[in-house]
Amino acid sequence: MAEAPVIPQSPAQHRFPVLPEKPAVDAGASRLISAEQAARLRAIPYAFDGNRLLVAMVDPSDFAAADEVSIASGKAVRRAQISEEHFGDMLRQSYGATAMAMAQRLGGDGEEDELLSNLQAVDAADVARMAEEPSVINLVNLIILEGVRGRASDVHVEPFDKQLSVKYRVDGQLRAQNSPPKALQSAITSRIKIMSGMDIAERYVPQDGHISLRFEGRKIDIRVSTVPTIYGESVVMRILDKQSMTLDLTVLGMSQAHRDQMQKLIDLPHGMVLVTGPTGSGKTTTLYAALSKLYDPSLKIITIEDPVEYELNGINQIPVNPDRGLMFSTGLRAILRQDPDVVMVGEIRDGETAEIAVRAALTGHLIFSTLHTNDAASAIGRLLDMDIEPFLLSSVLEGILAQRLGRRICSTCSSKVVIAEALQHRILEVERPLFPGMMGYVGAGCEKCDNTGYRGRIGYYELLMLTPAMRAGITSGKTSTPELLTTAEPGYITMRRDGLLKASKGMTTVDEVLRATQDVGEVT
Repeated sequence: MAEAPVIPQSPAQHRFPVLPEKPAVDAGASRLISAEQAARLRAIPYAFDGNRLLVAMVDPSDFAAADEVSIASGKAVRRAQISEEHFGDMLRQSYGATAMAMAQRLGGDGEEDELLSNLQAVDAADVARMAEEPSVINLVNLIILEGVRGRASDVHVEPFDKQLSVKYRVDGQLRAQNSPPKALQSAITSRIKIMSGMDIAERYVPQDGHISLRFEGRKIDIRVSTVPTIYGESVVMRILDKQSMTLDLTVLGMSQAHRDQMQKLIDLPHGMVLVTGPTGSGKTTTLYAALSKLYDPSLKIITIEDPVEYELNGINQIPVNPDRGLMFSTGLRAILRQDPDVVMVGEIRDGETAEIAVRAALTGHLIFSTLHTNDAASAIGRLLDMDIEPFLLSSVLEGILAQRLGRRICSTCSSKVVIAEALQHRILEVERPLFPGMMGYVGAGCEKCDNTGYRGRIGYYELLMLTPAMRAGITSGKTSTPELLTTAEPGYITMRRDGLLKASKGMTTVDEVLRATQDVGEVT
């Protein structure tokens, strides 16, 4: 096979040639190392040049990685440099189906082994032995690595009567993968439990664990949860990739007007700022972005979270530990004895935590926290239901941000089309001028977005800043959403309108906005 063309580098650069794009890959060459090695070393053999092996590397000056490829393949290697983006595409092209192909090979002809499928009959020692088989280890590694490579936030392994299902959650949507044979169920589940430090002999109670691994030179943390079902244990692995996490309000999709208002809240010396929304709406990411923007060595910043999802430099982070009696309320009491300037409480779940947080804000601390409410105004009623005195709440509450996440249109295949008639009827008259001719944007689907038309996620926000009239209304008992919104600032924008503004600019689709904000009350 002819060598792919290369662009010579100048003497000021590395002495390695640079591949202009991903080269064609000889399957015989890539097969000389495993997918796990390729991902870890960031190196892919792609062709032969006589007795030499041509290897594409993100960092060709990594001599240790080159040596490992040479030893594993039994050939001398010649290195070339490839960009991170092209390497990822090349890795998927070369090894993308490896996990499922390996599962099929390990499962033989697919005939179910009665001993393996009947989980109650499998001895714990046999399960442990199966889970330590090199082939099973590689299979589980590849299932995880393909999830990381495919930008999955979660990997689901679900047992059913006749099959073992593997799904990746990408951009908020579950995508089914080719299923491994049912006969591998106990081996796969047990391998994941061993990796995450769980008790493989215990199959009838929920367990939690943790895995740390390195992928393409960066650390990946994985939170693992198992629950027993009638067909075995269901496993969910939450992938926490700190380097892929964006702590920038602009990149998260927040408009300039909302960013300006958030900056005012971040600059406050004391008070309470809340972020609301359902689970999975990005509340914690928004708070992390706010804390990162706020961070200054002169400030003592402490958080209490359940769990700590990402480590923030220069910020003291405390994980909730119910087994040891460390709850949000007890942790918050202890934090206030640590002389903090800024405190983030992962979630206000009960009246005790709410009361401590309100009084902390009243005594000179800036408090950030989250609540599970559908919109911003509902947070006030929720806190009052927790027996917080209205006059105290009106004194300390400064702003409430409500948010949802929707899928972002793939920039590579975005195109303008007529909005479906069923969706046109759901757009309020006041918002129709945003879409002249009822034209909107969609993604046609391409290789970059796996033919989904979407790549990444974007936030839809509403930010309620407390006004003097609103504070007076809270104190006097006017706390319904319509009553509160009549006293909002003139520039107040509902969450749905914020989303439709983004849809009109081609950032997302009308369908996504209406889906994500369907439980949010609209003010006409």
